[in-house]
Amino acid sequence: MKAVKLFMYFGLIPFSLSLLVVISMMAGVHFILYSSIAVFSIGGLVFGYRWFKHRVQGQEFLAFVPLAYTALLWAIFMWISGGFYGHDSWVVYGILHLPYAPGFFMSAFAGELKTLFWAPIAYGGAFSITCTILMLKNRTGLLPAAKKAVTLLAIIGISLSAGTYIHAERSKNVLPTYGYEHGGGYSSTDLTPYEVTNPNHKLPTLKDRSTFIIENSDEMPVLDGAEAAYPVYSAFANSVYKNVSNVMTSEKEVVSFTNTIYAYERLLSGEADIYFGAEPSKEQQMMAEKAGKELVMTPIGKEAFVFFVHPDNPVENLDVEQIQKIYSGEIKNWEDAGGKEEEIMPFQRPKNSGSQTLLEKIMGDTPIQKPLKEEVVQGMGGIIEQVADYRNVENAIGFSFRYFATGMRKNGDIKLLGVNGIKPDPENISNETYPFTASLYAITLKSNQNKQIEPFLQWMQGPEGQELVEEVGYVKLTDQ
Repeated sequence: MKAVKLFMYFGLIPFSLSLLVVISMMAGVHFILYSSIAVFSIGGLVFGYRWFKHRVQGQEFLAFVPLAYTALLWAIFMWISGGFYGHDSWVVYGILHLPYAPGFFMSAFAGELKTLFWAPIAYGGAFSITCTILMLKNRTGLLPAAKKAVTLLAIIGISLSAGTYIHAERSKNVLPTYGYEHGGGYSSTDLTPYEVTNPNHKLPTLKDRSTFIIENSDEMPVLDGAEAAYPVYSAFANSVYKNVSNVMTSEKEVVSFTNTIYAYERLLSGEADIYFGAEPSKEQQMMAEKAGKELVMTPIGKEAFVFFVHPDNPVENLDVEQIQKIYSGEIKNWEDAGGKEEEIMPFQRPKNSGSQTLLEKIMGDTPIQKPLKEEVVQGMGGIIEQVADYRNVENAIGFSFRYFATGMRKNGDIKLLGVNGIKPDPENISNETYPFTASLYAITLKSNQNKQIEPFLQWMQGPEGQELVEEVGYVKLTDQ
């Protein structure tokens, strides 16, 4: 009889509550996590009371077993996964909580994986709290059960503390999801204003018709590149490719964007003819060598690699050594860099992105600390980790290219820092007194047989190409 009751209260009832959560989700209820907690908490209170009223004398401690079971398993799987709910081990955790499976499945499908913890904790916690109150109210003959209950409560306390510690340590380097909203997930910025197919685009145009025109769509080089370079090469195509909008809509995508990492891979595979961005990383150079491809790097403009902070941060300037120490983790507090006594939150960019490649160049042989990350929900309930996008909180520091930070993704709530006392303004970029002046490149493969590539590159470096470079917001190579 005891086994039947346990099965009912800790098996059938949680399963029924889980089905209720699924039904509410199918009915359009939002806030999955909170609705699950509410359903299981109310269920735990109601059935905890009923269980205690029909209990077997001396077996009251059994009310704490489910909560202890969940807390112990959660701590174990937090340790195994390092606190990452996207780890494959949580599938086993879910199997070990079979009565909650329907709710787990639907919540995971929606990307709300925290229900793995909170659903059984809410039910078991509410159940045990109800029984604790009733045990204290009905003290007669409960001493033996109370001793066992205290042991289970100790297990619960230790397990929850251990799991919480792992979660707290992880939260120092992993932030809530921020994600990319544009460009099919490739871009953090809306690129629509720079698309050649947009009749209301804001691309700069030449005063007169371009002296260099590619009329045959089959000869138009396919362009791709970094997010920050998109307005430049889109403006080039808009001026040089005849009827480019019609070509894009009816023939082929000659102006594409798949961001730095994928665009570079497309260049090597032959899917793209010209890649626009900063110099390739060591890994990307090795990829080219391994593929037997020789890169031709044509500078088409100048840019500044900049570091920025929140406007309320009193720091105005950093020297190169301070930057190296911040991104190596040696300097952890702004007080050590002339600011307030606040822990520094240093944001980075994904590996092999143009800006991260330049950071690595600045760091030289100094190791870079692990980047801040975020958990991002993927399709079909998957969850992955990716390098966190910059958050403009008061203790943050980030980096990018000057044009991207002040033009494309203009943000009045950031402050560009000087480096070694020199500001990243156009004059200092042009004369290269700013320490982190960088080149914007058009990168091609030497083996590419498209006869229009070479004259196109020459045009980019000529007066008309440089006019567009400057009007977009970059610094031109030389006075033309």
